[in-house]
Amino acid sequence: MVVVNKTSVELNHFILKKLLRVRKANKNDLNEIYGIACSVGSSEKVSEQGFLVDDYRSNPKFYKKKLLKGINSLDHFYVAEYDKIYGFMMTYTKEQWLADNPDWLTDVYWRPDFDKSKLENFVVVDKTAIKADLTGQGIGSLIYTRLLSDLKSEGIHNIFAETIISPQPNFASLQFRKKQKYSLAGMRYEDYNNNLYTDLIYHKKVE
Repeated sequence: MVVVNKTSVELNHFILKKLLRVRKANKNDLNEIYGIACSVGSSEKVSEQGFLVDDYRSNPKFYKKKLLKGINSLDHFYVAEYDKIYGFMMTYTKEQWLADNPDWLTDVYWRPDFDKSKLENFVVVDKTAIKADLTGQGIGSLIYTRLLSDLKSEGIHNIFAETIISPQPNFASLQFRKKQKYSLAGMRYEDYNNNLYTDLIYHKKVE
């Protein structure tokens, strides 16, 4: 029997590798998912820690409804849990992504050398959020391992992800793209909530 000190503010390496499990999210996870979103999605953005663009604390009812919609509709919405949920990932299929972002393919300034045949079938990782005091401990990578396994079985070979570099760069996200061996595919400008954002578009091949 493994005895774990649940009062610790950090998960040790053993717990990450042996005890955390990644599964599909369900509606009963909503409050915990919302709590994690609030921990990295607030009015204060920390570039080194990573952040979500929205201030989830500003309108709980609205954002819980939005997260619940994702839980109920997305094919690839995952949580990492042990005694509680420590992180989540929201991933859209091509059809789901273009339903919400119909002009995305033409809004992106694709690199001249980017092979656009990779746009025939893909997913977009929209949000990866790890509890604020537990970032950088491999939880995001564990969720990614599950995503890659599922995509292989489904015959999906391309992943895209966006990282904000302006008005405030998300350094933690940029580092994660490097760790996961993404390559830069393009960029786009996004007018969101009366702010202009610059997003780098990254691509990863599922092998």
